[in-house]
Amino acid sequence: MHVRAARPADVDDLMRVFAAAREFMVRSGNPNQWTDGYPGRELVEADVAAGRQWVIADASGHVAGTFCFLPGPEEAYAVIEDGQWPGDAPYWVIHRVASDGSHHGVFRCMMDWCGERAAVMRADTHADNRVMQHLLERNGFVRCGTIYQRGGLPRWAYQRG
Repeated sequence: MHVRAARPADVDDLMRVFAAAREFMVRSGNPNQWTDGYPGRELVEADVAAGRQWVIADASGHVAGTFCFLPGPEEAYAVIEDGQWPGDAPYWVIHRVASDGSHHGVFRCMMDWCGERAAVMRADTHADNRVMQHLLERNGFVRCGTIYQRGGLPRWAYQRG
């Protein structure tokens, strides 16, 4: 598998991957994180146009996963409760990680790619998203506290590096 920049022609595949990820979250005990069709097509198209949406594809070109990767600072990370960030070094942010479940190792591929580009990375996830918490922690991220995303939604905040 490899990582490449998402293109406008990928949007239908990205929406398919996000739909599969939402279904997986519900099945794994996390029905409240990506509700109401989040992330919507408009947001995905904006992420693609801005060059912050990435695709994880297999050798045949099948889009098996996707994520956003962008430089900080992230506005939602300016205030953290129940903990603190380990420092104020420049960081990159990983958002909207999703897999269609067709391939093993999608997260590892993403982490290898991101780790080659950033020494310090931050991410956040819902308190019910045990799968993402496990993946982050297994890949060197440490829980730092709670931040609040769109609409004041609390998220567990993580940093690596």
